[in-house]
Amino acid sequence: MNSIRQRLDELQSQMSGPDFWKNKERAQKVVQEYNDLKAQYEALKNRPEFFKGEYDDKNAILSITSGAGGTEAQDWASMLLRMYIRFAQKRGFLVEILDQNHGTEAGIKSATILIKGSFAFGWFKSENGVHRLVRLSPFDADHARHTSFVLVEVIPEFSAPEIELKPEDLKIETFRSSGPGGQYVQKTESAVRITHLPTKITVSCQSERSQLQNKETALMILKSKLFQLKLKEKEKEIKKVRGEVYDASWGNQIRSYVLHPYKMVKDHRTGYETSDTEAILN
Repeated sequence: MNSIRQRLDELQSQMSGPDFWKNKERAQKVVQEYNDLKAQYEALKNRPEFFKGEYDDKNAILSITSGAGGTEAQDWASMLLRMYIRFAQKRGFLVEILDQNHGTEAGIKSATILIKGSFAFGWFKSENGVHRLVRLSPFDADHARHTSFVLVEVIPEFSAPEIELKPEDLKIETFRSSGPGGQYVQKTESAVRITHLPTKITVSCQSERSQLQNKETALMILKSKLFQLKLKEKEKEIKKVRGEVYDASWGNQIRSYVLHPYKMVKDHRTGYETSDTEAILN
């Protein structure tokens, strides 16, 4: 913060000079730099005490993937998506659905959203991990109790990651956007899927009508993931930025949501639990 404050003082001194506006183009650049730095300084100054991570102030890219549990897990994935979107909006964040793969019968197989706002990553980074649901299944004719799992992954959005993408390392596919039940919602193949062959990382985007826009967004997500991977070459960085990666199955959950035979939400990392499941999910 001291370096930012020092630079602000330097810029302010330049702006107060009598000849400052003689070169309008240069003056406008100085004013723009000053405004950007001032906004950054204010955000850091008002940073909540519990947001001390290096990337906490960035936007967040949150991905949801249904795991063990079939249709029940896919419905659970859609419930979590709704929960995160509602929480983000209540916090004043802007939410953009970048990709959503609907289930055949109900729910979603996967989804990726971009959460924009100051300290979005700080608010959502602790959601990394497996989320377990126990309830009476509405998809079971016997109305039996089912357990299902969903994997949530949260990474910071890096506005301009210094990652070089070689064309020969990318497999780019286009497809038609689909809605619930597998029905196509676009007549053209505007959705884009990109696979980074060396790392096998796959990202997709179908939020825009333009194939070019979807490609640009998918490349942004891929660069953020690769930049994160670069940061996590050491085990210390893995725990710092993203946390450990688990399979969406029994024994790996970070939080359990029980709706039957009793109601409880329990965070297995902190031991905190509450019976007010409605407040958590809604």
